[in-house]
Amino acid sequence: MIDAWSVILTKVRIHSRAVVQERANEREWIPAFAGMTGLGRKGIASLTSLAFVLASCGGGGVDNNPSPAATPPPSPATVYTPPAQIALSSAEVTQIITQSVGEAQARGRPAVIAVVDRVGNVLGMFRMTGAFPNMTIAHAPNGMDLDAQGLVVPQEGGAIAKAITGAYLSSGGNAFSSRTASQIVQEHFPPAPTTPGLESGPLYGVQFSQLPCSDFNTRFGAIGPAALIGPKRSPLGLSADAGGFPLYKNGVLVGGVGVMSDGVYDFDPNILDIDGNLDDETIALAGTIGFDAPDTIRANRITVDGTSLRYSDATPADLKSNPAAPPSFASINGTVGQLVPAPGFNTIAIIAGAAYGSEASGVRAATPAEFSNRDAYIFTDGSGNNRYPIKPGTDGAFVAAPLTAAEVRAVLEEAFTIMSRARGQIRQPLDSRAQVTISVTDTTGAPLGIIRGPDAPVFGADVSLQKARTAAFFSNAVAGQELLADPSPDVRSFVAAVRAFLNDPTALTGKFAFTDRANGNLHRPFFPDGEVGRPNGPFSRSIAQFNPFSDGLQSALINPNLLDILAFVKLQGPDTTPYCTRMPLLPSGKTRLANGIQIFPGSVPIYRGGTLVGAIGISGDGIDQDDMIGFLGLYNGGVKAGGTINEAPPAIRADQIVVQLPNSPGVRLRYVSCPFAPFLDTPEQNVCEGR
Repeated sequence: MIDAWSVILTKVRIHSRAVVQERANEREWIPAFAGMTGLGRKGIASLTSLAFVLASCGGGGVDNNPSPAATPPPSPATVYTPPAQIALSSAEVTQIITQSVGEAQARGRPAVIAVVDRVGNVLGMFRMTGAFPNMTIAHAPNGMDLDAQGLVVPQEGGAIAKAITGAYLSSGGNAFSSRTASQIVQEHFPPAPTTPGLESGPLYGVQFSQLPCSDFNTRFGAIGPAALIGPKRSPLGLSADAGGFPLYKNGVLVGGVGVMSDGVYDFDPNILDIDGNLDDETIALAGTIGFDAPDTIRANRITVDGTSLRYSDATPADLKSNPAAPPSFASINGTVGQLVPAPGFNTIAIIAGAAYGSEASGVRAATPAEFSNRDAYIFTDGSGNNRYPIKPGTDGAFVAAPLTAAEVRAVLEEAFTIMSRARGQIRQPLDSRAQVTISVTDTTGAPLGIIRGPDAPVFGADVSLQKARTAAFFSNAVAGQELLADPSPDVRSFVAAVRAFLNDPTALTGKFAFTDRANGNLHRPFFPDGEVGRPNGPFSRSIAQFNPFSDGLQSALINPNLLDILAFVKLQGPDTTPYCTRMPLLPSGKTRLANGIQIFPGSVPIYRGGTLVGAIGISGDGIDQDDMIGFLGLYNGGVKAGGTINEAPPAIRADQIVVQLPNSPGVRLRYVSCPFAPFLDTPEQNVCEGR
């Protein structure tokens, strides 16, 4: 899946040898396998026995003689080709805007149009005269809105979010739109009236990343060398509303364009038809002409569970204008509309983009002193300094023996090695190497080092840090205590819910090690995931209350910050805090979840013996790839560091938790899931088994 987006070949796998017999009574894997094969739920009944001979990644016994997983053969110093350092010029930004305006005029649909570069700088935003001032975020199914549901937001916020979505989800190996995002964040995948019973979308929860309160994503307003460093934050996180596309020059990703015209910020619940209202998408598509994504890497060339992803319901044949002859900017500026700002995100100006990979972009190649692997990229402050240099744990007040810098470096190096050997699942051409962002944190969520592949999708940076923090938080002895200290009764209610659901009054006290895969199991509107008629997981809204803009604890934690940013953009209040959640502040002045939580797979907690000392988070490729890179990166890093750090002991991994349900022998949580035959340099299969 892709980051949950890869071709999922392992949904039927059993994730702990110790639970094979109990898994024989579970049905949680059936929907995904049915979707993958096209056999249907009844048609795969005879294959049940096959499922239980497939190998595990999450459990198994303790290896008394640990050795690195699949020791690689010698390899050249570099294996990746970095993207060319090119960017949109101010003239090209103007061209994209005028092409979109021309289509909006032809349709009689005044629009707000935003253009961003690859790291999220808003390069220009144009509001046409007569465009709706605001948009309404989709309501809850039962009309009882919570979190962002039903909010009225300036359309500028939606246009920027769509443009950032197109830019951040894409790379030189994949081009995804905001329609692609819609397809992969809903409660069933693929979303359609015929698919209830299938698991949730592979990118479920990613919409609550790149948040305006994130301490990772930078804020507009810096001066001097740091002015264009990124990645920048989004007003609304990532968008599930069609009308956002990536932009390319000579096959190189350089940014995104987003359009809001209809006043409704929504999602597409039915992938089987063509939307009736394509104004936003068609206006945005007109802007991409001449900056089109290469056809070979568009989402519709990539499959997940046997389903082709959707790139666009609009086609060039739907255009009512001629993008080759758009109106001149001089003829529309001040008459048809005008350049406008969104407070906290841009000024009234058109600017050139930052070339991704340059110091000015905030993302560049690491030096040998910064990281040993010559393919690694890092995030910088625009003045040459690594924003996240490798360092020891900062949590000495909470942990007797925090992670050392050498241990952090060993884990990052080994995870990077696993990534560079792994077969990518969302990248074209086939058999491309995976590219992700890798983050290591201590138990307080402080980043101890972040590295990435040269062409990894930008969204994975904020998400990998979310994932590491989520694993560290929910594995921590203070998780329940800190959630109960949140000022929101809604947030506090989830503690009682999970303790009742698990029939364990001591849940969230560090008894078990939680990965994002395990935590995500509890954060779905059906449990087991996708099975209609089952109760919602304890961290989720009920299905009557759920939509992608209000999914449960994830959205409840950051809801006050979204309200803050809404008031700020409307010039009715100060900017939101530079950290997410209202839980107790740490001595650092932040919370443990300073950019929110993430609820799709790709993280594991780090232990010293049986003591939690941190976590690693991975994001940017298939979720099974992400799981594997984190799991084996930690395992091999522990060996490299001399055995001083390790995976969570098998006895405390979350896959030891069995949830009792009516008419069910019990459903076991998952820990990690690793893909079969994942490496390009060896045919090894069960690469996570027994570790």
